[in-house]
Amino acid sequence: MKFGIDALSFYTPNYYLDLKTFAMARCHDVSKFYDDLGQKKMSVVPPNEDVVTLAASAVWDILQNNDSSDIEMVLFATETGVDLSKAAATYIHKLFNLPKRCRVVELKQACYGATFGLQMGLAWLRQNVSKKVLLIASDIAHYEFNSAAESSQGAGAVAMLLSANPRLLEIDPGAGFCTQETMDFWRPNYSDNAFVDGRLSCEVYIRFAEETWRQYAELTGREFADHDRFCYHVPLSKLVEKAHKRLARISGQGNLTKEQYEHQIGSSLIYNQEVGNCYTASLYLSVISLLENVSDDLTGKLVGLYSYGSGSVGEFFAARVVAGYKRWLRFENHQKMLAKRQELSIVEYEDFYSFKIPTDGVLFELPVWSVGKLRLKSLEQHQRVYERVE
Repeated sequence: MKFGIDALSFYTPNYYLDLKTFAMARCHDVSKFYDDLGQKKMSVVPPNEDVVTLAASAVWDILQNNDSSDIEMVLFATETGVDLSKAAATYIHKLFNLPKRCRVVELKQACYGATFGLQMGLAWLRQNVSKKVLLIASDIAHYEFNSAAESSQGAGAVAMLLSANPRLLEIDPGAGFCTQETMDFWRPNYSDNAFVDGRLSCEVYIRFAEETWRQYAELTGREFADHDRFCYHVPLSKLVEKAHKRLARISGQGNLTKEQYEHQIGSSLIYNQEVGNCYTASLYLSVISLLENVSDDLTGKLVGLYSYGSGSVGEFFAARVVAGYKRWLRFENHQKMLAKRQELSIVEYEDFYSFKIPTDGVLFELPVWSVGKLRLKSLEQHQRVYERVE
């Protein structure tokens, strides 16, 4: 019996900032972002959205078409949690009236959290083959204003339904993984912004890609050429390109041609370039981008997957595409969502960026901005109040 991803959906906010607008405002050449970093836009959350509302919109698109009565576990991976004690998964459980017999938890290890959730969920399913797991990755990348990292912000959520005999991807049990405590990226509890050592983070990202790939190849006996496509965690598209070409070289493939690179990686980066960095959701947004933007039939193809979370944990594993997968994709919904987004001016972006939610516990009603299926309505007595958007 095979286990893996039965359904996939993503959501990103209805607002974005084009990096050409950002470049002009910060007195940079746009080529620094479009060409040097490989990024085009970054999604921007309005103040009445958070990781719970992002997650709810992604989950809604899955659960309206799938029976939720067999869900016995909800795993919510994020590094942008709204509470240091209460799991964001509890809100999702209530909002979608999921079964009372259900385990829920929030997972954290930077951008790696969703991959641990995937592996943990699949391990549990092997002992509970008739059940399902709802796995959510939802994050908002937020850096200090006018800093070097500001352009690599973004936001989004991916929802996955895990099951036996999945309709989309069968996850292979063989994996290479490693951990080494590293201060390349972190966000103390008292800070609204993440801190990052960009050069160190890129170095560790590539070093862990090599280490986990070597482990995976030795364990499975597979070679680079056995994989038709690859998906990576995408902080920046150019970092993915550098890592992928490095893996090709150490695997005896030499220098990839432009055509080889585009075949193996190109389609997986399309959505990430439109959304920006969405941390835990990034690798799985790459997976969705691949499945929805490759015109060829990927049935039976093996896809290599690299997950990285600063601090630091890395993992390389693989998935095989299931026959009939195209029938279950949400390509049209995702395309409509991206197309209807509103482009922000630099002033509008900075207004969103500087908006502060009170922390004194008094009743505070948030203004109404365009959102998905759920919005943060108010705060009262230090509690978040959500409401559905009709």
